[in-house]
Amino acid sequence: MLSRQTNTLIIGASIAGLASAAACKKYSIDFLLLEKERQTCSPWRTHYDRLHLHTSKAFSHLPYKKFDRDIPRYPSRQQVVDYLDEYQQTFGIDPVFNTRALSVKREQDHWLTTTTNGIFRSKNLIMATGAFNEPKPIGFKGLETFPGTVLHSCAYKTGADFRGQRVLVAGFGNSACEIAVDLHEQGASPAMAVRSAVNVVPRDLLGWPIVELSAVLGIFPPRVADTISAPLIRSIIGDIALLGLKKKPYGPLEEIRRDQRSPILDVGTIGHIRAGHIDIFGGIDHIEARTVYFEGARKEAFDAIIAAIGYGRNYAQIVELDSKRIGEITAPIGKQKYFGLDGLYFCGYWISPTGQIRSIASDAKKIARHIHTTHNRNPKA
Repeated sequence: MLSRQTNTLIIGASIAGLASAAACKKYSIDFLLLEKERQTCSPWRTHYDRLHLHTSKAFSHLPYKKFDRDIPRYPSRQQVVDYLDEYQQTFGIDPVFNTRALSVKREQDHWLTTTTNGIFRSKNLIMATGAFNEPKPIGFKGLETFPGTVLHSCAYKTGADFRGQRVLVAGFGNSACEIAVDLHEQGASPAMAVRSAVNVVPRDLLGWPIVELSAVLGIFPPRVADTISAPLIRSIIGDIALLGLKKKPYGPLEEIRRDQRSPILDVGTIGHIRAGHIDIFGGIDHIEARTVYFEGARKEAFDAIIAAIGYGRNYAQIVELDSKRIGEITAPIGKQKYFGLDGLYFCGYWISPTGQIRSIASDAKKIARHIHTTHNRNPKA
C-alpha cells in the first residue's frame, strides 16, 4: 500500500539527515525525513555523560548555522544535543518518527522504500543512516564465566557507577580513551586491553585543533602530510611504545585513507597512562571468572568490563544495488563515479581527515545542489 510520495526521501534523522533536510529546505526541494526512533539524533542523546566533540566547533557545525559564541571550542554532549534541537527548530524540520526503513528498490523512474509505516515513493533518495549504527557483539572467550558487570560502551553512562572498582576497558578508540579518563576521574581504577597498533595525535597542536592542521596539510598526499607532521606530534605525544602501546606502521592521515578509521585524538589519556592512573595490557586471550588472561601471559582480576569494541559498518544494505556502487560509498563525493545516478545519494559514510561533521555539512549542500539542478524539475515527484 502506497503511504506517501515526495520528491526526495531522506532516511535517518541524525546529523547527516538533519544537514540534508536543511540543505533541501534551502533549495526549496520537497522532501520527507524518516527516523526509526521517536526523536532526532538518538545516538547523541544516549552517549556517556563526559563525551565532548573531539573536533572543534568551528569544524563541527551543520550547514547555515554555527554554534553560539559562548559555547567552548569542544562542546559537551549536552551542548551538541541542544545545538541539534535548535537546528531542527530553526529550519522547521519535521521528521516522520517511529518509521524504520526495511528495503529500498528502484522501480521504473522512482525509488520505493518499504518501512514499518507504509511505502514511500520518491524521485530522489538520500541515505543518511551513517556507517556505524549497530554495536559489535561482545564475544571474549570465557565471558560467560565473568561474574561482574559487562557493558558495551554504547551503554556506558558515567564512571560514578564504578567508583572503587577495578575496571577493564577493552579497546583503544576515541570512546575507549575518554571512558578510561572518566573512570579515573570518577574514582574507579581503570585499565585498557589494547590488541592492535594505533596512531595517537594531540587534539590540539601549538594551540590549533589538529583537524584544522589536517585541512592545511590536505594539499599533500596523506603519506607526505604524515611525514611532515610526525616530528611535531612525536614531540608532544612521546614514544607510545614506552607505554606498552604499538605504533601503526603508517601515520594518522594514511590510516584514514587506508582503513577508513580515525586516529586517536588524545584528550588526556596518554598523560594518565604515563602517570600510572590507567594501566595498559595486551589483547584479551580469555576470561576465567573474575580473572582476565591477556596476550603475553599477563593476568589480573577485574570487577567490570567495558567493551569499547566499536560498531558494525552498515553501508546501507537495505538498498538494492550492485557491489560496485556500494563499494564507493566510503569515498568522498568528488570521487564517487556514480554520485547522484538515478537520484540516489549517500551522506555521512565517508570518514574525513578534517572531521566527520564538517564533511557531512559539505556533502549535504552538494547533494541538495545536485538535486536542485539535475532532478528537481518536478517539485512534487
